Amino acid sequence: MNVKVLCLLFLLPVCIHGECTCEDSGNLNKSNKTQALIFKCIAIASILVAGALGVCIPLFGKMCKSFSTESDFFLLVKFFAAGVILATGFVHVFPDANESLENPCLGDTAWGDFPLANFVAMLAAVTVMMVETMVTSYYNNRKVEAVDGDEEKPEDQMHVHTHTENGHAHGSLEVRNNKIISVVLEIGIITHSVIIGISLGVSVHPETIKPPIVALSFHQMFEGMGLGSCITEAKFKGWKVATMLILFSLTTPIGIAIGIGISNTYDENSHLALILQGIFNALSAGILIYMALVDLLAMDFMKSKVQKSFKLQFRAFISILLGLGSMSLLAKWA
Repeated sequence: MNVKVLCLLFLLPVCIHGECTCEDSGNLNKSNKTQALIFKCIAIASILVAGALGVCIPLFGKMCKSFSTESDFFLLVKFFAAGVILATGFVHVFPDANESLENPCLGDTAWGDFPLANFVAMLAAVTVMMVETMVTSYYNNRKVEAVDGDEEKPEDQMHVHTHTENGHAHGSLEVRNNKIISVVLEIGIITHSVIIGISLGVSVHPETIKPPIVALSFHQMFEGMGLGSCITEAKFKGWKVATMLILFSLTTPIGIAIGIGISNTYDENSHLALILQGIFNALSAGILIYMALVDLLAMDFMKSKVQKSFKLQFRAFISILLGLGSMSLLAKWA
């Protein structure tokens, strides 16, 4: 009996060491860096094309009458894209944040059992709301001051300007809000896209790179459709549209390239890497969830054409569920 106990005590450290996942992944024997590099290059090309295609579909689709921003089809595409973005925040990014900040490799952390990822995501969502409120309020107050100033002008001049204000004030305010939404949404998407790219780029196992290639390509395409829909409604100038399109399309491939460059020195299980990944993913999750629920779904459901048509509402529900389902399904591989 004593001999068995001694053997168990001797083997216990070996078993614990064998189960530990905090070792430097670059030193494992099964890694094939040459083959992994080939798959990473394939991933860069595939994700780049898919992302560019996704974000361009709504932008070039507006040339077709059926895809105009006022059509029911475009509205349903927006509902689908909002579902994709919501699922990205809840199913893809949020779990990654919790996984990083609760990783056993961190040991005893300063926050202990406190749900830090949830807290950071909550702060990110509230911060976005505050920023949107202040920016919108600032522009609205400027518009009111401009109208009040015109009241002191002669009646004939004031009549012409007031007519213009009444005709375009609501439209310009909606476009401005869409611009704010597009910029904040792109920031949230870019943040987690960089992290996704770096995580894929530093991997040295071909078997862990191959499955996410297709999944991440669809992931980028669906997200691109959501972002492209917002950019279309924001009515940016040509060079701004091109800049946002290029930034979105290149972010994940650039992240993969950075990961390839630091793969020999980067330790994905180091304290700094885990904390930074967790914090940035939590920030992205909070931003994406808020944007999807408040700025996309809530605003579109309050539109008069949706409120007046139960048939359109039902089709919108189906579109949302399809977006949620397709993106959630991809979480199995990416």
